[in-house]
Amino acid sequence: MYRRLATHFLILLATLLLAACASAPPPRPAAGSTAAVAANAVLFRSISLVGTPYQWGGNTPRSGFDCSGLVDYVFRSVAGIKLPRTTAEMSRMQGTHLSRHELAPGDLVFFDTLGAYVSHVAIYVGKSRFVHAPNSGGKVRLDTLNNPYWRKHFAYGLRVLR
Repeated sequence: MYRRLATHFLILLATLLLAACASAPPPRPAAGSTAAVAANAVLFRSISLVGTPYQWGGNTPRSGFDCSGLVDYVFRSVAGIKLPRTTAEMSRMQGTHLSRHELAPGDLVFFDTLGAYVSHVAIYVGKSRFVHAPNSGGKVRLDTLNNPYWRKHFAYGLRVLR
């Protein structure tokens, strides 16, 4: 009996994962939607891209992503928000800088990984987790702000969805 339930569970899980990884973006939230609806769309789309290869300068699922290309693609494709192309340009956008404890799902998360300026951007998904395209040779992945490396290099968050 347990074996049958486990088999059904694995089939359901595989189906959900395949559906989440489909290449067609989910529909955009309707005009007048709340920031929460837009944030939810951003979260689902960003998580669906986990596993996409890293590609410096990449900004589509087909070409792969660098960190800013991933963030811009997700916001443009599901929320209709075109962000600047580079992490440095994104970091200079208007808005209030947020601490780790003020972050909400859908916020941008910036890191100072080079010791001199903001050099990495990600999408916060909640519970100290974020989606990002980390580095050459890597893949889009889900990470945690509680990881000592990311905790040390966290610069600030920025709310784009209002």
